[in-house]
Amino acid sequence: MVNYTELEKVILALTAGETDEVALMATLACEIHHADHRFDWTGFYRVVAPDLLKIGPYQGGHGCLVIPFARGVCGAAARTGEVQLVDDVDAFPGHIACASSTRSELVLPVRNAAGEVIGVLDIDSDQPAAFTEDDAQSLSRILEKVFGNVG
Repeated sequence: MVNYTELEKVILALTAGETDEVALMATLACEIHHADHRFDWTGFYRVVAPDLLKIGPYQGGHGCLVIPFARGVCGAAARTGEVQLVDDVDAFPGHIACASSTRSELVLPVRNAAGEVIGVLDIDSDQPAAFTEDDAQSLSRILEKVFGNVG
């Protein structure tokens, strides 16, 4: 399991003073991905147009390039602005299978200083029910601290 207190300290130290969204996303994707063996794919999808996400910095195999807000777990997080914690992706209506190995998924909205959703953090696992509420809350706190002053 992730030591989120330590992960947060490292991420905040690495990103101190940085305001470029892509640089921040790249740093977080790397640090979060390597923090736990459950994290099979870790990356960001950026809001690039109304109701449209495009892939951003990530770690792992190839991801989907474009995801409309109307589709999949990432689209649901972007559309609703709410964390999506999915124990079984096959049971999620409209799930987009970017990787056939994905069994569970955690997607968190990323908000800028104005509170606008600028993207989502997507973490996939090849294990079913890999994510917990603690993962969701801890990662949400990190995202708020890192992106809450951007824009």
